[in-house]
Amino acid sequence: MSPVQSEIAGLEEQLRQAELGPDPDFFQEALADDAVLVSDGIPTLAKEKVVEAHRPGKRPKFNSVEMSDMLIVDHGVAAVVTCQGTFHSDDATFTLDFMRVWAKKNDRWQIVAGSIS
Repeated sequence: MSPVQSEIAGLEEQLRQAELGPDPDFFQEALADDAVLVSDGIPTLAKEKVVEAHRPGKRPKFNSVEMSDMLIVDHGVAAVVTCQGTFHSDDATFTLDFMRVWAKKNDRWQIVAGSIS
């Protein structure tokens, strides 16, 4: 595993933990202000929506979050991550496929693009 892959793997674990929190501060820092996210085929600048969706409620949104089939492709100043996430709550379990592009900006890694299906 390259140093970039190790760094991104650590950030992906922090992201998984932030889903469980939920922890909007992680998403505030990890998402670039101009991150483009594609969901249902529609691209949008969705940072504020993602941060808002991770604000704590009366109870945790998920009991567990498991990431599998993770592939991290090192491009030096960028990394592409693909994985599958399974989310368990009291009411349901669902699985989503993710693609995220992390880029090194101002000496820190941020998500600049991603897709959810």
